[in-house]
Amino acid sequence: MIVQAIGLLDDLDKELNTYAMRIREWYGWHFPELTRIVQDNIHYAKTVKLMGDRANAAKLDFSEILPEEVEIELKEAAVISMGTEVNDLDLMNIKELCDQVLSLSEYRAQLYDYLKSRMNTVAPNLTALVGELVGARLIAHGGSLLNLAKQPGSTVQILGAEKALFRALKTKHSTPKYGLIYHASLVGQAAPKHKGKISRSLAAKAALAIRCDALGDDQDNSMGLENRAKLEARLRALEGKELGRSAGSAKGKPKIE
Repeated sequence: MIVQAIGLLDDLDKELNTYAMRIREWYGWHFPELTRIVQDNIHYAKTVKLMGDRANAAKLDFSEILPEEVEIELKEAAVISMGTEVNDLDLMNIKELCDQVLSLSEYRAQLYDYLKSRMNTVAPNLTALVGELVGARLIAHGGSLLNLAKQPGSTVQILGAEKALFRALKTKHSTPKYGLIYHASLVGQAAPKHKGKISRSLAAKAALAIRCDALGDDQDNSMGLENRAKLEARLRALEGKELGRSAGSAKGKPKIE
């Protein structure tokens, strides 16, 4: 179920992005300035659906969709827009595409909640360590939680980077330090020079968490939370050492008068 859910979630993200870009390109002929003013794709679709023709902007209330300052900028831009005119049939089709984007967005939110619930039930310790999305992608890449439990930490660390690994081995260059695990929040918090160390430590802890989830009797996330706290402490220690070293080198510099 998790493998299918994360696969569908990724497909929905691609489809949503494609449809949202199509709305921007299509409606951009009529109101090109709106692309710069409204950055979020869902807010853009809601705005276009409500407004239709840009001439309607002045008399509409966008407060439920946009912040006040953005609404003001939108209405000012609509008056002086350089876009071309569109007919009712064009607007009808654009609005239908907006409906598709909003409908898919709602379904994606429901699917994400389902995936989060399943991950907290099936792999609570792995979820506590790397999050539900990264955890689900690791399980999908391994084929199942049980298959993933057979892999050592070094393999978990580079799952998803197989092409880069084989290319590095073939060309005798350095091998990748991380794969899917790179997207875990703990790795994201680390400075670039520490990402490799944190990825290695996180992968080792994740391998233990996977085995605990797959083969253990307890279904709580206490082990995952405990190991996450240890990794956060290690990350703070690494950052602290770097700060201490920088302060020490600064003190050692000669004073220039």
